[in-house]
Amino acid sequence: MRTLIQNLFFTCLVFGLAGCGGDEMADAGGGAAEVWTCSMHPQIRQPKPGDCPICGMDLILLDPSAEGLGERELTLSPEAAALANLQTAPVRRDWANVQVSLVGKVEVDETKVSTLTARFPARLDELYIDYTGITVRKGDHLAKVYSPELLIAQQELIGARGASAEAAREKLSLWGIPAAKIQEVIATGKASDQFDLDAPVGGVVTEMFVREGDYVKTGDRLFRLTSFDALWVMFDAYETDLPWLRFGQDVEFTVDALPGKKFTGKISYVDPMLNSATRTAGVRLNVKNEDNLLKPGMLATGKVSARVAVGGKVIASDLAGKWISPMHPEIVKDGPGQCDICGMDLVKVEDLGYSTVEGMAGAKPLLVPSSAVLRTGERAVVYVEKKDADRPTYEARTILLGARAGDDFIVADGLKEGESVVVNGAFKLDSELQISGKESMMQPKGGGDDLLAKRAGSPAATKQVSEWMEQYFVIQQALANDDISAAKDAAKRLSNGLASKLPEGLSDQDAEAWNAIVGELGTAAASMAEAEDIKLARQHFETVTMHLMTLAKTFGSGEGKVFVVHCPMAFGNKGADWLSAKDEVLNPYFGDMMLHCGEVKGELGE
Repeated sequence: MRTLIQNLFFTCLVFGLAGCGGDEMADAGGGAAEVWTCSMHPQIRQPKPGDCPICGMDLILLDPSAEGLGERELTLSPEAAALANLQTAPVRRDWANVQVSLVGKVEVDETKVSTLTARFPARLDELYIDYTGITVRKGDHLAKVYSPELLIAQQELIGARGASAEAAREKLSLWGIPAAKIQEVIATGKASDQFDLDAPVGGVVTEMFVREGDYVKTGDRLFRLTSFDALWVMFDAYETDLPWLRFGQDVEFTVDALPGKKFTGKISYVDPMLNSATRTAGVRLNVKNEDNLLKPGMLATGKVSARVAVGGKVIASDLAGKWISPMHPEIVKDGPGQCDICGMDLVKVEDLGYSTVEGMAGAKPLLVPSSAVLRTGERAVVYVEKKDADRPTYEARTILLGARAGDDFIVADGLKEGESVVVNGAFKLDSELQISGKESMMQPKGGGDDLLAKRAGSPAATKQVSEWMEQYFVIQQALANDDISAAKDAAKRLSNGLASKLPEGLSDQDAEAWNAIVGELGTAAASMAEAEDIKLARQHFETVTMHLMTLAKTFGSGEGKVFVVHCPMAFGNKGADWLSAKDEVLNPYFGDMMLHCGEVKGELGE
């Protein structure tokens, strides 16, 4: 009861509600109809003071200064606004910086795989390369062969004249006989039925198809050589991230086997087909591996940074006026020409989906700080400060969001440049709207679109959320124990697990919502896994909590109880929630410093 009284006292202080003291109650009796409500259950509306029939708390008198305001507006006294620590920031136009997180693995570059075949019938008398794993350089001897056909071809060369001699020379050249050896046969006039086969390319022997003593025909496979000085990294990108990915973009990535080591590569291919089960598309990187640190099969985590203009156009100011090879993105030139590798004509960067800054004045998107946005599934609400009011007044406004860009959201509709939005204290304002019985984010009138209600969903989706919830509890416990290493490891496991395929039984609309929420959850979990210290990890943990809570409210969290716990002192008294498997307070935001700070608000879904 003491905690409830403290919360009520805080609410009264912050919002200047009538009914919190004797003088205010006396002043409230001016003849106007009074409305008394409960700060915990705003649906309770009574004409006189008393106790809440649900929780027993003292009812409070609604603020009469709210009269004349709109259904989604509220006003505070300057003192109450100061006590609430409300902070605002302007809506601005600027280039948006979008961060895309990718998960994948290192693979062999298929263009670096060569199969050596027999170019003429022969018997393999001796193999110089007799086991897999050996490194071969171009020109190294592979095997000593016996071949009557080769002997006859040499004799034809020795006895040929004019055009016939040229034809005989060309035949031996096509069989892979070096020019120096052909010249030696002509100079000495001697032919041999045994010959050393040389490697036309270098690489590592990854497969052997023959053994010493085998007879081979023309076209039979001998060895497979693979070069590892260049590799591919194959990532999966969610469909919501595909608009920010372009051929030739730089991608920075790390591998689990080499912590702290960063690698870079260029996007060489984005799959035009989407996997309908996972709602992802493959993204391939070309990566140099001159030091041979990367090995096929290694797990990789990548990050792409894209600057975005209005309409989702990706800006590449550093590529202004450049030309790129459509097959090899590492080939970039100042003007038209041919690729140094494949000889294909270069193309302009604009032809590959880029836009340059030049000539794009006024194309900067409208941005709003992410901390200003209150979201429930697909619904986004901000509180806009009304500057022409006599006292601090705020309006709850539903907006249409674009992509998240770092600490900002791109605004598609609903705000104007220069308007001020609340970036700290918006949840307090939303609570006051609920207390006043007005429409709010968490309580739309008549249920509104009720985006917090569970969708049709599917048992598979609920089961998946339940499994992720168990992984989340490991993170929460680790942070409560001040164990940053265990928390990051658990966050990485959660991030990797989020790449699982789409649960069965979801409608197209549910699948779209699932992928949107899971994509945000994956980004937050991956960021937490890479946090440099426990303070930053706890900040990302709050974001993980928000998205997992949205996912659970939307699709269900299974049969087990999940408790919602609140710490009012987290992040400079801004307050933050977390989820717990038990009805207890083990604070992940403070750990041992204030382990039991907070209170259980109830069960998830109540």
